[in-house]
Amino acid sequence: MNPDPFTELRQQMVAMIAAETVFLTGELGRAALDARVLEVMAEVPRHEFVPVEIRAYAYANTPLPIGCNKTISQPFIVALMTDLLELRPEDRVLEIGTGLGYQAAILSRLVKKVYSVEIIDELQGQAKRRLAGQGCSNVELRLGNGFHGWPEHGPFDRIIVTAGTDLVPPPLLYQLKPGGRMVIPTGLPDGQKLVLVEKDAAGRIKATEGLRVRFSLLEGTE
Repeated sequence: MNPDPFTELRQQMVAMIAAETVFLTGELGRAALDARVLEVMAEVPRHEFVPVEIRAYAYANTPLPIGCNKTISQPFIVALMTDLLELRPEDRVLEIGTGLGYQAAILSRLVKKVYSVEIIDELQGQAKRRLAGQGCSNVELRLGNGFHGWPEHGPFDRIIVTAGTDLVPPPLLYQLKPGGRMVIPTGLPDGQKLVLVEKDAAGRIKATEGLRVRFSLLEGTE
């Protein structure tokens, strides 16, 4: 008997992610995501990171409301952004926009340490409980304005931003290590794209636009 009734739903979710990746091969430039990312997506219980009243929809490939006018990103976008980071086991990662902690839980299985900043007190408190319940002991949370990053713990090997901005916040560029990668949705609300920011060994910045997306705006930047 399977003790986790959601196992099959997670497997179906991963199959949907794989299918969408194939469908978007022309835009993504590849037909598959990193197998390690998909393995973790199949392991982390997404239903533990959504409000209990919508648990039945936790594994649908769609954004879901999590309260405070915020959403948890659709699984495909979580997988894609994680894949674009090209994570390594020794990495220290900064996440901007904890939400209820799902993206941080995914990252925690793939890297050494995750630092996550959330501006909304209610969400941050819930994320802390949910992540602790999943044994994510390598995730450190902070209540604050993600525009400014978390300079006390920088610089970071990787940075992921799960809220939209017109432009990449300068403090985040400063806190990205040479050789580091950042994934961030930028642009006007109706024209957001996922952007991969790479900083070379000399500190030069290269930004590559990718898929069109729609994220809520990073609070504190308006």
